[in-house]
Amino acid sequence: MILAVTGGTGFVGGHLLAAATAHGHTVRALTRRPQPPRPGVAWITGDLNSPGDLCTGAEAVIHIAGTITATSRAEFDAGNVAGTASIIAAARAAGVTRFVHVSSLAAREPGLSDYGASKAAAETLVAGSGLEWAIVRPPGVYGPGDRETLPVFQMVSRGIAVLPGDGRFSLIDVSDLSAALLALAASDGIAASGGGIAEIDDGHGAYSHADLARAIGVAVGRTPLLLRLPLGVLRATATVETTLARLQKRGPKMTHDRARYLGHPDWVAATARGLPATLWQPKTHLPEGLARAVAWYRAKGWLTPARL
Repeated sequence: MILAVTGGTGFVGGHLLAAATAHGHTVRALTRRPQPPRPGVAWITGDLNSPGDLCTGAEAVIHIAGTITATSRAEFDAGNVAGTASIIAAARAAGVTRFVHVSSLAAREPGLSDYGASKAAAETLVAGSGLEWAIVRPPGVYGPGDRETLPVFQMVSRGIAVLPGDGRFSLIDVSDLSAALLALAASDGIAASGGGIAEIDDGHGAYSHADLARAIGVAVGRTPLLLRLPLGVLRATATVETTLARLQKRGPKMTHDRARYLGHPDWVAATARGLPATLWQPKTHLPEGLARAVAWYRAKGWLTPARL
Protein backbone atom coordinates (compact mmCIF):
# COMPACT_ATOMS: atom_id res chain seq x y z
CA MET A 1 0.00 0.00 0.00
CA ILE A 2 0.86 3.67 -0.14
CA LEU A 3 0.38 5.11 3.34
CA ALA A 4 0.23 8.75 4.41
CA VAL A 5 1.62 9.05 7.93
CA THR A 6 1.79 11.90 10.43
CA GLY A 7 4.13 11.71 13.41
CA GLY A 8 6.69 9.69 11.48
CA THR A 9 9.59 11.54 13.12
CA GLY A 10 8.42 10.61 16.62
CA PHE A 11 8.76 7.54 18.80
CA VAL A 12 5.71 5.57 17.66
CA GLY A 13 5.87 6.94 14.13
CA GLY A 14 9.49 5.94 13.67
CA HIS A 15 8.70 2.35 14.58
CA LEU A 16 5.65 2.40 12.32
CA LEU A 17 7.73 3.58 9.35
CA ALA A 18 10.22 0.76 9.93
CA ALA A 19 7.46 -1.84 10.16
CA ALA A 20 5.60 -0.46 7.13
CA THR A 21 8.60 -0.46 4.83
CA ALA A 22 9.66 -3.90 6.10
CA HIS A 23 6.28 -5.17 4.91
CA GLY A 24 6.75 -3.60 1.47
CA HIS A 25 4.52 -0.57 1.94
CA THR A 26 5.49 2.85 0.60
CA VAL A 27 5.15 5.73 3.07
CA ARG A 28 4.54 9.42 2.56
CA ALA A 29 5.58 10.90 5.91
CA LEU A 30 4.97 14.46 7.09
CA THR A 31 7.94 16.39 8.49
CA ARG A 32 8.61 19.95 9.55
CA ARG A 33 12.37 19.64 9.11
CA PRO A 34 14.67 18.00 6.56
CA GLN A 35 15.16 14.28 7.26
CA PRO A 36 17.85 11.87 6.10
CA PRO A 37 16.83 9.63 3.19
CA ARG A 38 15.04 6.46 4.22
CA PRO A 39 14.25 3.58 1.82
CA GLY A 40 10.56 3.34 1.11
CA VAL A 41 9.79 6.73 2.67
CA ALA A 42 9.01 9.96 0.84
CA TRP A 43 9.35 12.88 3.24
CA ILE A 44 6.66 15.54 2.71
CA THR A 45 7.53 18.98 4.07
CA GLY A 46 4.76 20.56 6.10
CA ASP A 47 2.94 20.35 9.41
CA LEU A 48 -0.49 19.38 10.70
CA ASN A 49 -2.00 22.72 9.72
CA SER A 50 -0.32 22.72 6.29
CA PRO A 51 0.17 19.09 5.23
CA GLY A 52 0.69 19.95 1.55
CA ASP A 53 0.33 16.95 -0.73
CA LEU A 54 0.86 14.40 2.06
CA CYS A 55 -2.21 12.36 1.11
CA THR A 56 -1.78 12.49 -2.67
CA GLY A 57 -1.87 8.96 -4.08
CA ALA A 58 -2.23 7.35 -0.66
CA GLU A 59 -4.61 4.48 0.01
CA ALA A 60 -4.85 5.08 3.76
CA VAL A 61 -3.89 7.67 6.35
CA ILE A 62 -2.39 6.77 9.73
CA HIS A 63 -2.61 9.86 11.90
CA ILE A 64 -0.23 9.55 14.86
CA ALA A 65 0.99 13.10 15.46
CA GLY A 66 -0.46 15.14 18.28
CA THR A 67 0.32 17.24 21.33
CA ILE A 68 1.13 15.29 24.49
CA THR A 69 2.47 18.05 26.73
CA ALA A 70 1.10 21.60 26.92
CA THR A 71 0.20 24.21 29.51
CA SER A 72 -3.30 25.11 28.31
CA ARG A 73 -6.40 23.64 26.67
CA ALA A 74 -5.83 25.95 23.70
CA GLU A 75 -2.41 24.42 23.07
CA PHE A 76 -3.79 20.88 23.24
CA ASP A 77 -6.66 21.79 20.91
CA ALA A 78 -4.31 23.38 18.39
CA GLY A 79 -2.36 20.15 18.01
CA ASN A 80 -4.96 17.49 18.62
CA VAL A 81 -8.23 18.98 17.39
CA ALA A 82 -7.27 21.51 14.71
CA GLY A 83 -4.45 19.25 13.54
CA THR A 84 -6.79 16.28 13.15
CA ALA A 85 -9.35 18.41 11.29
CA SER A 86 -6.62 19.51 8.88
CA ILE A 87 -5.48 15.96 8.13
CA ILE A 88 -9.08 14.82 7.62
CA ALA A 89 -9.56 17.65 5.13
CA ALA A 90 -6.35 16.70 3.32
CA ALA A 91 -7.49 13.08 3.09
CA ARG A 92 -10.84 14.09 1.64
CA ALA A 93 -9.24 16.43 -0.87
CA ALA A 94 -6.93 13.65 -2.07
CA GLY A 95 -9.74 11.11 -2.29
CA VAL A 96 -8.39 8.92 0.50
CA THR A 97 -11.21 7.16 2.33
CA ARG A 98 -9.45 4.98 4.92
CA PHE A 99 -8.37 6.80 8.08
CA VAL A 100 -6.65 5.23 11.12
CA HIS A 101 -6.46 7.64 14.04
CA VAL A 102 -4.24 7.21 17.09
CA SER A 103 -6.04 8.54 20.13
CA SER A 104 -5.52 7.77 23.83
CA LEU A 105 -7.29 6.08 26.72
CA ALA A 106 -7.42 9.61 28.15
CA ALA A 107 -10.27 10.29 25.72
CA ARG A 108 -12.49 8.13 27.97
CA GLU A 109 -12.23 10.81 30.66
CA PRO A 110 -12.54 14.17 28.86
CA GLY A 111 -13.40 15.97 32.10
CA LEU A 112 -10.24 14.84 33.84
CA SER A 113 -7.59 16.65 31.80
CA ASP A 114 -7.22 19.11 28.95
CA TYR A 115 -5.25 16.47 27.09
CA GLY A 116 -8.08 13.95 27.40
CA ALA A 117 -10.66 16.55 26.38
CA SER A 118 -8.69 17.40 23.24
CA LYS A 119 -8.29 13.73 22.29
CA ALA A 120 -12.03 13.14 22.81
CA ALA A 121 -12.83 16.12 20.59
CA ALA A 122 -10.51 14.76 17.90
CA GLU A 123 -12.26 11.39 18.06
CA THR A 124 -15.59 13.14 17.47
CA LEU A 125 -14.17 14.76 14.34
CA VAL A 126 -12.91 11.43 13.01
CA ALA A 127 -16.20 9.66 13.72
CA GLY A 128 -18.10 12.38 11.89
CA SER A 129 -15.69 12.63 8.98
CA GLY A 130 -17.58 10.38 6.58
CA LEU A 131 -14.38 8.41 6.01
CA GLU A 132 -13.85 4.70 6.64
CA TRP A 133 -12.34 5.25 10.05
CA ALA A 134 -10.83 3.36 12.92
CA ILE A 135 -9.70 4.87 16.21
CA VAL A 136 -7.05 3.19 18.36
CA ARG A 137 -6.68 4.14 22.01
CA PRO A 138 -3.28 2.83 23.07
CA PRO A 139 -2.42 2.47 26.76
CA GLY A 140 1.09 3.25 27.99
CA VAL A 141 3.47 2.65 25.08
CA TYR A 142 7.09 1.70 25.74
CA GLY A 143 10.05 0.49 23.73
CA PRO A 144 13.37 1.50 22.19
CA GLY A 145 13.56 5.24 21.63
CA ASP A 146 10.83 6.24 24.10
CA ARG A 147 11.70 9.34 26.10
CA GLU A 148 8.45 9.50 28.07
CA THR A 149 9.15 6.42 30.21
CA LEU A 150 12.95 6.78 30.17
CA PRO A 151 12.98 8.67 33.52
CA VAL A 152 11.28 5.69 35.16
CA PHE A 153 13.99 3.34 33.85
CA GLN A 154 16.67 5.77 35.06
CA MET A 155 15.07 6.07 38.48
CA VAL A 156 14.75 2.30 38.94
CA SER A 157 18.34 1.79 37.78
CA ARG A 158 19.33 4.01 40.73
CA GLY A 159 17.41 1.71 43.07
CA ILE A 160 14.30 3.83 43.69
CA ALA A 161 10.77 3.83 42.31
CA VAL A 162 8.28 6.59 43.16
CA LEU A 163 4.71 5.30 42.78
CA PRO A 164 2.09 7.97 41.98
CA GLY A 165 -1.05 6.63 43.64
CA ASP A 166 -2.74 3.24 43.44
CA GLY A 167 -3.93 3.41 39.84
CA ARG A 168 -3.90 0.46 37.46
CA PHE A 169 -3.10 0.61 33.77
CA SER A 170 -2.38 -1.36 30.63
CA LEU A 171 0.81 -1.37 28.56
CA ILE A 172 1.83 -2.20 25.02
CA ASP A 173 5.18 -2.56 23.27
CA VAL A 174 5.63 -0.11 20.40
CA SER A 175 6.21 -2.92 17.91
CA ASP A 176 2.81 -4.42 18.71
CA LEU A 177 1.10 -1.04 18.42
CA SER A 178 2.73 -0.50 15.02
CA ALA A 179 1.53 -3.90 13.85
CA ALA A 180 -2.04 -3.10 14.95
CA LEU A 181 -2.06 0.21 13.07
CA LEU A 182 -0.78 -1.42 9.89
CA ALA A 183 -3.32 -4.23 10.18
CA LEU A 184 -6.14 -1.70 10.44
CA ALA A 185 -4.83 0.36 7.52
CA ALA A 186 -4.83 -2.74 5.32
CA SER A 187 -8.10 -4.19 6.57
CA ASP A 188 -11.29 -4.19 4.55
CA GLY A 189 -13.00 -4.63 7.91
CA ILE A 190 -12.86 -0.89 8.45
CA ALA A 191 -15.11 -0.31 5.47
CA ALA A 192 -17.41 -3.18 6.40
CA SER A 193 -17.94 -2.07 9.99
CA GLY A 194 -18.08 1.66 9.35
CA GLY A 195 -15.23 2.18 11.76
CA GLY A 196 -14.91 1.68 15.51
CA ILE A 197 -12.90 2.53 18.60
CA ALA A 198 -10.36 -0.08 19.69
CA GLU A 199 -8.59 -0.29 23.05
CA ILE A 200 -5.59 -2.59 22.80
CA ASP A 201 -2.88 -3.81 25.15
CA ASP A 202 -0.27 -6.54 25.58
CA GLY A 203 -2.83 -9.14 26.60
CA HIS A 204 -1.83 -9.09 30.27
CA GLY A 205 -4.56 -6.83 31.60
CA ALA A 206 -3.97 -4.48 34.52
CA TYR A 207 -0.61 -3.52 36.00
CA SER A 208 0.05 -1.45 39.11
CA HIS A 209 2.86 1.09 39.37
CA ALA A 210 4.61 -1.37 41.70
CA ASP A 211 4.27 -4.15 39.10
CA LEU A 212 5.94 -2.01 36.47
CA ALA A 213 8.70 -0.83 38.81
CA ARG A 214 9.57 -4.40 39.77
CA ALA A 215 9.53 -5.54 36.14
CA ILE A 216 11.84 -2.71 35.13
CA GLY A 217 14.01 -3.63 38.10
CA VAL A 218 14.46 -7.12 36.68
CA ALA A 219 15.33 -5.64 33.28
CA VAL A 220 17.98 -3.28 34.67
CA GLY A 221 19.29 -5.65 37.36
CA ARG A 222 18.12 -3.75 40.46
CA THR A 223 15.52 -4.32 43.16
CA PRO A 224 14.07 -0.85 43.65
CA LEU A 225 12.92 0.65 46.92
CA LEU A 226 9.22 1.42 46.37
CA LEU A 227 8.13 4.84 47.63
CA ARG A 228 4.45 5.74 47.44
CA LEU A 229 3.72 9.36 46.50
CA PRO A 230 0.44 10.69 47.92
CA LEU A 231 -1.71 12.40 45.31
CA GLY A 232 -1.66 15.61 47.34
CA VAL A 233 2.11 15.71 47.05
CA LEU A 234 1.86 15.05 43.30
CA ARG A 235 -0.50 18.01 42.91
CA ALA A 236 1.74 20.22 45.04
CA THR A 237 4.73 19.21 42.91
CA ALA A 238 2.82 20.27 39.80
CA THR A 239 2.12 23.67 41.36
CA VAL A 240 5.76 24.27 42.26
CA GLU A 241 7.08 23.00 38.92
CA THR A 242 4.60 25.06 36.91
CA THR A 243 5.54 28.20 38.82
CA LEU A 244 9.28 27.60 38.42
CA ALA A 245 8.89 26.86 34.72
CA ARG A 246 6.99 30.09 34.19
CA LEU A 247 9.68 32.11 35.98
CA GLN A 248 12.46 30.34 34.08
CA LYS A 249 10.57 30.60 30.76
CA ARG A 250 10.62 26.89 30.02
CA GLY A 251 8.14 24.08 29.68
CA PRO A 252 7.16 22.43 33.00
CA LYS A 253 8.13 18.81 33.57
CA MET A 254 4.98 18.25 35.64
CA THR A 255 1.70 20.10 35.04
CA HIS A 256 -1.60 19.90 36.89
CA ASP A 257 -3.03 18.28 33.78
CA ARG A 258 -0.38 15.58 33.91
CA ALA A 259 -0.81 15.12 37.67
CA ARG A 260 -4.55 14.49 37.28
CA TYR A 261 -3.81 11.98 34.53
CA LEU A 262 -1.22 10.10 36.61
CA GLY A 263 -3.48 10.04 39.64
CA HIS A 264 -6.47 8.51 37.87
CA PRO A 265 -7.19 4.97 39.15
CA ASP A 266 -8.13 3.25 35.88
CA TRP A 267 -6.21 3.35 32.62
CA VAL A 268 -6.86 -0.31 31.82
CA ALA A 269 -7.84 -1.14 28.23
CA ALA A 270 -11.37 -2.49 27.90
CA THR A 271 -11.16 -6.02 26.53
CA ALA A 272 -14.63 -5.66 25.03
CA ARG A 273 -13.16 -3.04 22.72
CA GLY A 274 -10.18 -5.10 21.59
CA LEU A 275 -9.39 -5.98 17.99
CA PRO A 276 -10.44 -9.35 16.54
CA ALA A 277 -7.76 -12.00 16.99
CA THR A 278 -7.98 -12.73 13.27
CA LEU A 279 -6.81 -9.17 12.58
CA TRP A 280 -4.17 -8.59 15.26
CA GLN A 281 -2.73 -10.11 18.42
CA PRO A 282 0.03 -8.78 20.70
CA LYS A 283 3.29 -10.72 20.54
CA THR A 284 5.50 -9.01 23.10
CA HIS A 285 5.37 -9.94 26.79
CA LEU A 286 6.46 -7.28 29.25
CA PRO A 287 9.78 -8.84 30.37
CA GLU A 288 10.88 -9.29 26.76
CA GLY A 289 9.84 -5.77 25.77
CA LEU A 290 11.48 -4.13 28.76
CA ALA A 291 14.73 -6.05 28.18
CA ARG A 292 14.78 -4.85 24.58
CA ALA A 293 14.16 -1.26 25.67
CA VAL A 294 16.91 -1.41 28.30
CA ALA A 295 19.41 -2.83 25.78
CA TRP A 296 18.59 0.01 23.37
CA TYR A 297 18.85 2.70 26.08
CA ARG A 298 22.24 1.39 27.18
CA ALA A 299 23.53 1.13 23.62
CA LYS A 300 22.64 4.79 23.11
CA GLY A 301 24.11 5.87 26.43
CA TRP A 302 20.72 6.93 27.79
CA LEU A 303 20.89 4.42 30.62
CA THR A 304 24.04 3.35 32.42
CA PRO A 305 24.51 -0.20 33.77
CA ALA A 306 23.18 -0.71 37.29
CA ARG A 307 25.66 -0.40 40.13
CA LEU A 308 25.05 -3.21 42.59
